[in-house]
Amino acid sequence: MMKTDDLNGRVYDAPSDNWVYRVLPRPAWPYAQLARWDRPIGWQLLMWPCFWSSALAANVAARGEKLSLGLFVFHLLLFFLGSVAMRGAGCTYNDLVDHEIDNAVARTRSRPLPSGRVSRFEAKVFLVLQALVGLLVLLQFNGFAILLGILSLAVVAIYPFAKRFTDWPQFFLGLAFSWGALMGWAGLFGSLSWAPVLLYLGSVAWTIGYDTIYAHQDKEDDALVGVRSTARLFGANTKAWLVGLYGLTLVLLLAAYAGADVGFIAYLGLFVAAVMFAWQILILDIDNPDQCLQLFKFNTRVGAVIFAGLVLALPFA
Repeated sequence: MMKTDDLNGRVYDAPSDNWVYRVLPRPAWPYAQLARWDRPIGWQLLMWPCFWSSALAANVAARGEKLSLGLFVFHLLLFFLGSVAMRGAGCTYNDLVDHEIDNAVARTRSRPLPSGRVSRFEAKVFLVLQALVGLLVLLQFNGFAILLGILSLAVVAIYPFAKRFTDWPQFFLGLAFSWGALMGWAGLFGSLSWAPVLLYLGSVAWTIGYDTIYAHQDKEDDALVGVRSTARLFGANTKAWLVGLYGLTLVLLLAAYAGADVGFIAYLGLFVAAVMFAWQILILDIDNPDQCLQLFKFNTRVGAVIFAGLVLALPFA
């Protein structure tokens, strides 16, 4: 078993030169690791659907000459803060649920709970504090968006258990991680329409795709401890499944764009994203854990490109 001391207070699957270890006092490290502040990819992937939805709604508002640029930027700031807080809370909750599983998997047994650097009680207190920050952010929106945000907690609560009863835990992750695709629109308009719903479904397909790549890192350990995943389910057919999942993402986002009547530059951004999806599938080696991690992280660039296209389309809405 990996010794925590060998990692000098760090975790096995995170960069050892992260700002967490340069800026925060050492007693704070385990909590930063629980919240995954040393791995920003998580909150980034949670944030992009929020940003997409805000920008999609902004295109509609701009077309009606009702766009408040200050409100748009304020909502982006709220979604950034909310993504960091709720990603941290979600990871802390997930680690509490998966305590024993993490102890049995080489990549995760150096995390704060299985390594004993944080007690379960301390983790629960930290979870509540992060959730309160998320609640404070949520309360800045209208009543409809607040209710919608609260409803997401049902999916978040189920996700950590999904790997125990289905081969599709990535689907449940997609339902939770893509919720922001509804929130951005709801935050601006206080309602929903088909455009954000299609955006949400497209984001779900995207999440299943990139998290399948991520799950290939752990497939051997997962098989030993009985954890199920789409990586194990798809196996050697993963590339074909990714063609379908990423293709579905593009089709659904195209439909959302058409429903919102966005400017043409948004479609150019989606074309660039399509090329980035194709590149991932082309070079993927499911038996190379390091490459799987890098391709998983690459998806934050995909998210950024899609968002940039929507923002650059605003003057042409």
